[in-house]
Amino acid sequence: MVSEKPEEFNKRQWRKAPMAKRVFDGTRRGIILAGAAAVMLAAMPQAQAAWPDKPIRLVLPFGAGGVGDVTARIVAEKLGDKLGQRIAIENMPGPGGISAARAVTTAQPDGYTLGLLSNGTAAAVATFKKLPFDPLTEFAMVSTMGQFDAVLAVSAKSEFKTLGDLLKAAKANPGKINVGTITAGSTQNLGGEYFKSAADIDVVIVPYKSSPDIVVGLLRNDVQMMLDFPPAVKGQVESGDIRLLATAADKRSQMFPNVPTAAEQGMKGFRVYSWNGIFAPKDTPKEIVDKLNKGIREVLAMKEVQEQFAKLSIEAQPSSPEELMQRLKDDIANLNMVVDKAGIVRK
Repeated sequence: MVSEKPEEFNKRQWRKAPMAKRVFDGTRRGIILAGAAAVMLAAMPQAQAAWPDKPIRLVLPFGAGGVGDVTARIVAEKLGDKLGQRIAIENMPGPGGISAARAVTTAQPDGYTLGLLSNGTAAAVATFKKLPFDPLTEFAMVSTMGQFDAVLAVSAKSEFKTLGDLLKAAKANPGKINVGTITAGSTQNLGGEYFKSAADIDVVIVPYKSSPDIVVGLLRNDVQMMLDFPPAVKGQVESGDIRLLATAADKRSQMFPNVPTAAEQGMKGFRVYSWNGIFAPKDTPKEIVDKLNKGIREVLAMKEVQEQFAKLSIEAQPSSPEELMQRLKDDIANLNMVVDKAGIVRK
């Protein structure tokens, strides 16, 4: 005797069953299959439209017109073209970049809200007792965009013809020379404190609200030197109202190739620079971060973009997300030392 297979037995029994039972069993089977399908669909990643399928928001921690704003707008336009969606710049200035950072870190990590970070982010960490955000844990780094070095400038009427002249006068007259920078705690302001320490001189660091305010103060001789980034003085240098003593760089500027570096004039190792980069909220999908990084690299490789950057004395400089994070960590460590040595009270 050949035993009947279980599945054949089940089919035969089902055919013998009354119609009502057969209908019920069929319905129950449909319900079970539908339920299983629903569970499987829930467990699978939901199909999404290809990113991006709507405009992207790029939040900046400072107002319009500055070097970071100009850099971001150049990159945003070209990157938007590559991604097929407009990237809208939103300026959100405020102390420590807090408002801008929170706008990004509290957004959905879907690639539609990005932020700009810079050396100023490191300065905020170094000068605040505690920020309401942590860039080391709440930022998903994407890439740097550009790097730029500070310049040391005096009025065209100044008696100081070289950086050496100013240093000599500062040593001979402690506390008599004023150096203008923007806002206390900014990269430029901490750069001024670093200049004072590196040169071992006693000068007064005077913070102003904006770069144009420093220029006015310099031309009125309220301050005898200013430390800022090239775009802040480019117009006045070209008009002959301001003269550059040095660049705080490791090599001569493309914008001002005839101006020696501070290192060339005896201040070995002295450098004040800033950079800017793009970040997203933490937990942003890696594929989105990778697509942004690739797009930024392609934009920064464009000759047109490099020429626009060069006019602002900015070096186009992409990076990996890991390199951007390391740069931020290094700058935080360096600026913490500057703050401690200068005796700056953290806010």
